[in-house]
Amino acid sequence: MRRIKNDRSHYLFDNQTLVALIVPLIIEQLLAVLVGMADSIMIASVGEAAVSGVSLVDNIMVLLINIFSALATGGAVVAGQYLGQKRQEEACKSSTQLVWFITILAAVITAIVYLCRNLILQGVFGAIEADVMRHANIYLLIVGASIPFMALYNGGAAIFRTMGNSRVPMLVSVVMNIINISGNAILIYGFHRGTEGVAIPTLVSRMTAALLVIILLLDQTRMVHLERTWKYRFDWSAVRKILVIGVPNGLENSMFQLGKIIVLSLVSSFGTYAIAANAVSNAVAMFQILPGMALTLAVTTVIARCVGAGDYWQVHYYTKKLILITYVCNWVLNAVIFLLLPLILRAYNLSDLTAQTTEKILLFHSVSVMLVWPVSFTLPATFRAAGDVKACMAVSIFSMWIFRIMFSYLLGKYLDMGVFGIWVAMVIDWLFRAFCFTVRYFSGKWKQHAIV
Repeated sequence: MRRIKNDRSHYLFDNQTLVALIVPLIIEQLLAVLVGMADSIMIASVGEAAVSGVSLVDNIMVLLINIFSALATGGAVVAGQYLGQKRQEEACKSSTQLVWFITILAAVITAIVYLCRNLILQGVFGAIEADVMRHANIYLLIVGASIPFMALYNGGAAIFRTMGNSRVPMLVSVVMNIINISGNAILIYGFHRGTEGVAIPTLVSRMTAALLVIILLLDQTRMVHLERTWKYRFDWSAVRKILVIGVPNGLENSMFQLGKIIVLSLVSSFGTYAIAANAVSNAVAMFQILPGMALTLAVTTVIARCVGAGDYWQVHYYTKKLILITYVCNWVLNAVIFLLLPLILRAYNLSDLTAQTTEKILLFHSVSVMLVWPVSFTLPATFRAAGDVKACMAVSIFSMWIFRIMFSYLLGKYLDMGVFGIWVAMVIDWLFRAFCFTVRYFSGKWKQHAIV
């Protein structure tokens, strides 16, 4: 029987609940971007060698964060679908399995990082200056210990979002970032420490965040909580469900990071102005897509619950609604950035050529974000929440290699468009993804992959 469209009294998320979910997510994303910028400014005061060493190791850390985030998303989808079926006990069990599994995996990765530290630094980064290698080695020695805590925080935060509670991860993130920023300031400016002055606060902040989020999840009164036991019984059935989502998602994220590194090597061949223009454009571009990234996390929470309930009417309703909200947020934010762009460029004190190139890139990127980004990135979050991860992975990896990488060389190098050509290639990648995901959405094939 066809439902009356206006009767939404039984829907899982009202407007107030959506606002309570989305606003903390946006604040958390904003904090991450702002703290990252503040970190880079403070690290710069240590010296160029320290900046280079830290940034090289951070590339490894970003790769690991992508892996843990993918596994956390897998756990969130499984738990969310159980909640949609009103199987709260199963949601708690799968969340407990996620936390144990992701922690053990992180501990193994940490051991490998320490045992193969020199091999990783020399093998991945090749022949770099001795001073840069020294800073990278110091940073990795200290920050490497934070890997298990980084995994725990990602897993715990994902579980809270599954419950529709994004406020707790936001507050924990605030505490983590305060510790990180203040610690950096005290050790670098107060005690005049070098790379360790950057690394120690990072370790302490991640330890604190992991401890807080796990303690809060041990509260047995929460909708989804962790089982209070030190005895871990590996449940392959539960872990397999998490990996079904997490592994393809992790491969997709890892390939994306690899693609960025490959494209960066091409950017460096265009000269200093291109490197500077690309770096500034990337920094501002993070703000341009910030609400979209937050809404993508919200989609995972909302849609997983609807899929678990078996109510695809609600899935369609919330997908359209959240994509519309993404569009509105993107338009408003990018309009503001567009108006402030002359001031932003002046703040970076760029040369005329670099400023002109950056302005051209950011205007193009802004229009693309307003028109294409939500369909390219928010829509596939619905598929992942529904368990349709392999199709997302296939489309994303194919599009990245063919359009983002090959077209970067074609447009940037062979058609002499320079660094701007690389950003055009990126948007062509978005357009292809948007086309494929739109076709898949209307085909309905993504509805056949529910995990539980």
